[in-house]
Amino acid sequence: MQTALTVAAGLSILTGLVHSVLGEWLIFRHLRQGTLVPQLGAPPLRARNVRILWATWHLASVFGWAFAAVLLGLASSPAAPVRQLVFQAIAAANLGGAILVLVGTRGRHPGWIALGAVAVLVWVASGGA
Repeated sequence: MQTALTVAAGLSILTGLVHSVLGEWLIFRHLRQGTLVPQLGAPPLRARNVRILWATWHLASVFGWAFAAVLLGLASSPAAPVRQLVFQAIAAANLGGAILVLVGTRGRHPGWIALGAVAVLVWVASGGA
């Protein structure tokens, strides 16, 4: 186990968690009406703009967690096949992002299609495992 990589992975996980929690508490809680995804506009933004900002805000955390997964994999088994580990992290991060954008925008922002396509293509390229 490589300590520096393990600590870096832990810090990446913590940073994503703090980023998402503080964003929810400081920004998005004021724009919500008892729903998971903010439904209120915040001038000059319309509600649909706020929803994609919410999804994108959390997308940064999801991508950070994917990097943390790669770091943890490298820390625990430096000789492991890195290619497969990277494929899995990229596919999972893009799938998570696709779900965030799909839910956050009720399917109205096409970003979920692109992120989902990347996830599927990477999964296929990795051999589907």
